Amino acid sequence: MRIRLAAALAGLAAALVTPAAAQADDVTPYIIGGGTVSSAPWAAAVFSNGSFTCSGTIISANYVLTARHCISGTMSVRVGSVNRTSGGVTASVSSTSTRYDLALMRLSTSISTTYMALSSSYPPVGSTNSIYGWGQTCYSGCAASTALKTATVQVTSTNQTDAYGGRAIGSTRINGNAWRGDSGGPQVYNGAQVGVASTADGTSRQYYGSVAYNRAWITSVAGV
Repeated sequence: MRIRLAAALAGLAAALVTPAAAQADDVTPYIIGGGTVSSAPWAAAVFSNGSFTCSGTIISANYVLTARHCISGTMSVRVGSVNRTSGGVTASVSSTSTRYDLALMRLSTSISTTYMALSSSYPPVGSTNSIYGWGQTCYSGCAASTALKTATVQVTSTNQTDAYGGRAIGSTRINGNAWRGDSGGPQVYNGAQVGVASTADGTSRQYYGSVAYNRAWITSVAGV
């Protein structure tokens, strides 16, 4: 079963999200395996009503990219720190725009940092990609990671579907896989983001909403 990768809220077990346009899925991923990251100025921890819920990336001074199924309540972000509980810069979210299982959050204040580059093409099938997130570090009974984690995965398809029916990139674990809390986090190939964490099975496979498929929409909203 695919489970949406939204993070466990307030330290509880992963929340079950039932999107209007999809069948009920657990929406929560975090990285199991892999390792920690020492620096990620583009990283964005995503909060709903003050509680950590998802991962994301800052793509311009005013916009953070995450998953649509992460959007609920009053949203805010912490940008530029590998620790989701401290450091970096915090900002509230003034508005959101969504398409399939992608969401663009407009920040109430501009943030100057190194922004995540976005790809306009699909990663090659068979290529090794990196994924990032603060999700849980085991299949059951773990809280979301405090430190940003990363793992390597191998692309198996670029014609899968995300939680809302958009085109997605499928991959399988090499040294780790996404799980609850990794939702909204990036899949990166050749230094650019190719996907946004949407669903996973918690043991090997994950499905990331395609940046290339949604590239024109991202540009129309965020200007990048």
